[in-house]
Amino acid sequence: MKGFWHDAAEFFPILMNGVALTIVVTIGSLLLSTVLGLVWAMMRVSGIKALSMLSASLINVIRGIPIIVLLFYLYFVMPDLGVTLSALQAAILGLGIAYSAYQAENFRAGIEAIDKGQVEAAQSIGMGWWLTMRRVVLPQAVRIVLPPYGNVMIMMLKDSSQASTITVAELALQGKLIASSTFKNSSVFTLVALMYLTMSIPLILLVRHFEKRAGKR
Repeated sequence: MKGFWHDAAEFFPILMNGVALTIVVTIGSLLLSTVLGLVWAMMRVSGIKALSMLSASLINVIRGIPIIVLLFYLYFVMPDLGVTLSALQAAILGLGIAYSAYQAENFRAGIEAIDKGQVEAAQSIGMGWWLTMRRVVLPQAVRIVLPPYGNVMIMMLKDSSQASTITVAELALQGKLIASSTFKNSSVFTLVALMYLTMSIPLILLVRHFEKRAGKR
């Protein structure tokens, strides 16, 4: 145990650099997936068949491609097409696109859970589709969507480790580099696991809070 704490004190500052990049990738991809997911969801519930079919097709395609393949495509293939992304940009874009499909389904479920009578009442007093969404549907849907949204945050934090496959020096890759140079696999990866857990626990507690609030309604 003494050996572990000595190694932890030595490696912690280096791993914290990886934590910083992990947080950047997680927040960046979360914001992107939220925006794209909301766009896909709004297309699905727009009532316009062409938009709904396009959105459903995009979601199915995105869900059918493994995240790691999407990352490889963005980082290694896009330069052949004239678009060069940094590893960090490719990681945020890839994770954001990948998770936008799951966000879209969460948002769509939240929107469709709102009583249709409220929509009809809003339209009966002259509100258009977009105004009805903005003032009546979306504010209520947000409360429904918060618990699954929190779960997505947790999954994205953990899946940010896949950015290491395209050389983003986040926490997982920093741990791998330290372990390969020191051969202290047990100490390094135990510390890496504890650091991921430390970042995840506040999100887990936040999700529980959202679930309890939702359950009281």
